Amino acid sequence: MILENGVIRTMDSTMPVVLALALAGNRVAGGVGTHETALASPERVNLGGRCVLPGFSDAHVHFPTWALAQREVRLEGTTSLDEALRRVADATTSAEPGSWLRGRGWRSGDWSPVVEPTRQALDAVTGETPTALMARDYHSLWLNSAALEQADGDLQVEGGVVELGEDGNPTGVLREESAWQFRDRYLGAPDDEFVDAMRDGLKIAASRGVTAVHDKDGWLGAPRFWQRLAAEGALTLRVWQSLPYDYIGQLEELGFRSGIGDDLMRVGYLKAFMDGTLGSQTARMLDGSGVRITSREELAEIVRAGARAGWPVAVHAIGDLANREALDAFEETRDDWAPQGLRPRIEHAQLLAEDDIPRFAELGVTASVQFSHAPSDREIADRNWAGMTDRAYAYRSLLDSGALVANGSDAPIEELDPLAGIRAGVLRTLDDREAWHPEQAVTVEQAIEATILTPAWLAREERRRGRLLPGYLADLVVLDRDPFAIPPEELPEVEVVATMVDGRWTHNPPPWD
Repeated sequence: MILENGVIRTMDSTMPVVLALALAGNRVAGGVGTHETALASPERVNLGGRCVLPGFSDAHVHFPTWALAQREVRLEGTTSLDEALRRVADATTSAEPGSWLRGRGWRSGDWSPVVEPTRQALDAVTGETPTALMARDYHSLWLNSAALEQADGDLQVEGGVVELGEDGNPTGVLREESAWQFRDRYLGAPDDEFVDAMRDGLKIAASRGVTAVHDKDGWLGAPRFWQRLAAEGALTLRVWQSLPYDYIGQLEELGFRSGIGDDLMRVGYLKAFMDGTLGSQTARMLDGSGVRITSREELAEIVRAGARAGWPVAVHAIGDLANREALDAFEETRDDWAPQGLRPRIEHAQLLAEDDIPRFAELGVTASVQFSHAPSDREIADRNWAGMTDRAYAYRSLLDSGALVANGSDAPIEELDPLAGIRAGVLRTLDDREAWHPEQAVTVEQAIEATILTPAWLAREERRRGRLLPGYLADLVVLDRDPFAIPPEELPEVEVVATMVDGRWTHNPPPWD
């Protein structure tokens, strides 16, 4: 196949732009004119002036959870408690008797007037239907009385928070480990439901130019879902899968090292948590506030154990103290992981002390961030982190310091949409408001590199993915225009035309109008 009559951006500095591209099977064969004779009767695709890039990666996504969330009550964008309750009430009318009503996406910090959710408010619209609504940041769970009864008072766990009312009884909101324990015990969906939702999710991802994801739902058993999809020929992107860190003993015993799998799905890294989140006010801060999930000493032991078994560690850190202690742990253990070439990462890195920003590059720790979080979180950050937001979501400062920055969505917290993330990184806004802390805006090139090159590097595939060079995999996205050649304010107009993975079109094959 030859793609011609357009702009092909290889993402390689030695030859950044070519006017045509030859593909042979699932690989890039080279530029037309040099390798064209190697292709027997190639199909020619007229790009019509469109732009081709290597395919987009989402470096942080909860894919099964996001896919299932497309079928649940969605509370994103609600601006009051009453609006959230109206959406729940509408969904309750169609709930099957005896079944759970599940939803997600609420954030009380977005509501006016400011009020926290309660089981009593939820009871008024759900009655006896057990209802569980995950917060937008995935660190708080809002339950009605029927749902709370399932736990029979067994709610408090180490690292968790059970919100209590003035009467000493649970308000219906659980946070951190308490929320996750309840979720794991009572809210699981059958495998068939996850896999069916993921089939639809793969189509949505392909329509948005996604050719690879770094999935965080290892705790959920995501590898078995991906394997089922692969077995039926429905897996249309590449997966770099995490596992909870407490699997390390089993992995070491079995002798499984990072990267086990095949061309489409590989299990590659361990996931841990330092703290909570901004929205739930559980981020661990230098002022002493927040929730500690993992200590610096505990993380150091996790990293050492991972290094012994050949596994890199990714750790969630939101608050400035959580990030400092994560960096401290990686620094303390550098002699264990660095000689093996392991590639550790801090997920989110949302609030950083000034002194800690250069440490990412100094240590070789990647900042795995979500550009879309900055404009999405701006109001709650201004409120909860007043006077500190000059060092929040500090993407430009990280890049200027030499750090590697990878971009993801954290879907379902934000939408799985790489172009939206790129816009957020460059414009620092996703609506009509002025840019939020525009000094932290990144360039188009930096945003696209964070969405294409760095995720491939983290997955140890930088020599076969992320560039359109001879021998590299034919994973690419066709855009209706060249994002490098337009004013940044026109980025919202860029659209995905088609997507290819492994030399096969996964979305909208040509010809195009």
